[in-house]
Amino acid sequence: MAGLGSSLRRLYLSVYNWAVFAGWAQVLYLALKTLMESGHVAVYDAVERPLQLAQTAAVMEILHGLVGLVRSPVSATLPQIGSRLYVTWAILWSFPETRTHFLVSSLVISWSITEIIRYSFFGLKEAVGFAPSWLLWLRYSTFLILYPTGITSEVGLIYTALPYIKASEKYCIRMPNKWNFSFDNFYAAILTLGIYVPGSPHMYTYMLGQRKKALAKLKRE
Repeated sequence: MAGLGSSLRRLYLSVYNWAVFAGWAQVLYLALKTLMESGHVAVYDAVERPLQLAQTAAVMEILHGLVGLVRSPVSATLPQIGSRLYVTWAILWSFPETRTHFLVSSLVISWSITEIIRYSFFGLKEAVGFAPSWLLWLRYSTFLILYPTGITSEVGLIYTALPYIKASEKYCIRMPNKWNFSFDNFYAAILTLGIYVPGSPHMYTYMLGQRKKALAKLKRE
């Protein structure tokens, strides 16, 4: 039974990783094609649905960590996925005024290249038990550039959305109400920006540590 359980786990994770890989590959293809043909203002409209599906599918990674399907710590996975979901749904989807900004292109390209590499790496490890050394190197090296470009794009888009959030009062809850609770989306967005200040260097340092371990192991092999 243990062998069957392990096989089912690997089959599920392999299918999951390759399915999401395909989603991100579609996002990158559409982004680059649209960028060359129509410019950055049209990129979001071209990638909206596959971007939303691929990014939202990452929620499963949190569940995978919680139930022990993968060894990735939820403490590292949750902030990264949470911030991306926030930008995808609470910013880009909620405030159309942000969608034509040039940072959408850098965001989508940074995210999609990162995820194409990551999901293919884990997809191969689950499907055949290993990944080639060049893919491992890409997995633990491309973030050196793509993480800063992605984070800069996220922060820039949240900042761009601030006046629209304030003017629209979308998702705000005002008192009095039956729950005796208030929520101001504008200040929530500012708080989110504040979290990026300590959070981004911490995550980058964490990934540098993971890179050092992975490449040291690769040299020993």
